[in-house]
Amino acid sequence: MINKIKRLVKENREFQQSQIKYLKELEWAQVYHDSIRGQKAIENLPLNIGRWAGNYTFFYILNRVLKDNKPLSILEMGLGESSKFISTYLDSNLTKSTHLIIEQDKSWASTFESQFLLSKRSKIEICPIVERDVKNFQVKVYENFKSIIENNYDLYVVDGPHGSPRFSRYDIVYAAKKMDKNQQFIIILDDYQRQGEKDTFYELQSVFKQKGITIFYQTYFGAKEVKVITTEKYKHCCSM
Repeated sequence: MINKIKRLVKENREFQQSQIKYLKELEWAQVYHDSIRGQKAIENLPLNIGRWAGNYTFFYILNRVLKDNKPLSILEMGLGESSKFISTYLDSNLTKSTHLIIEQDKSWASTFESQFLLSKRSKIEICPIVERDVKNFQVKVYENFKSIIENNYDLYVVDGPHGSPRFSRYDIVYAAKKMDKNQQFIIILDDYQRQGEKDTFYELQSVFKQKGITIFYQTYFGAKEVKVITTEKYKHCCSM
């Protein structure tokens, strides 16, 4: 009987926590729709928000970052709904910006491009997934990623490749190791509720500490979690 009561209490707590997350997500949906008012290109953009794509928390943050900071160079890991969003911004508001998308699946990239016309300043690079050892864990990373990203970027949107149980989406660490001390940047790390993404964030902290780069960070909670990491110039993104 005691074990049954414990199980029921646990199930009830988990149910309550899930309901709180969904309520937060509904709030973020409203905040997101308010934030894009008057931006006709974005208002008219068909988006499939949630599920495998970013949630409303993610898209609110992405909208604010693009609108308020106008990044000139954007690196996005993972082709999808956020690619549509960023590309539309390029043609409507960020007329001097460039956008490099790293995608693992050539077939998906072809399907995507048959359904959506990207900005001429959005470019897709296909990097198949390989597995590498990271601290004794097998981690999915992009093949040849280090050789493709030749420059530093103002904005890094990390939503690919497919997640790994530990040290997920570790390519952003490789990108961080290329940064110099004076670089100013914003990193948006999606799916931060997962252990793998948390591992990667802690590794980023270590890299930036070694480089003497002071960072600021915040976690935004909805149905999923989003981590925002910035340098001094963009630290206001941690209180949006």
